[in-house]
Amino acid sequence: MNITMLYSKLHRATVTDANLNYVGSITIDQDLMDAVNMRVGQKIDIVNINNGERFSTYIISGQRGKKDICLNGAAARKVHKGDKIIIIAYASMSEAEADVYKPKIVILEEDNTIAQSFEGLI
Repeated sequence: MNITMLYSKLHRATVTDANLNYVGSITIDQDLMDAVNMRVGQKIDIVNINNGERFSTYIISGQRGKKDICLNGAAARKVHKGDKIIIIAYASMSEAEADVYKPKIVILEEDNTIAQSFEGLI
């Protein structure tokens, strides 16, 4: 049997833009994606800390070093520039894999620089 487990997350990311006229998804700085092993096209959940909205979308890569977190298309209606969000990725694992897997967690500063990075749940 496989179960869905937390794979990784970007915690307290600051939304840098919301682009209603772009074709769906979330743009994430490639450096931030690398820090948590997220991939282009990967399905993720987003939790908006400011308003409680929860929704799913997929990732597109942003330019390295710009620290962009931009919601695109319909998802742009669920955030405002400056909102704090949590970006959560999950993976399907066997019970044996889930018993030993440690998710990658990155906590971000106000400007989307990495404040803390660790593996496992606190």
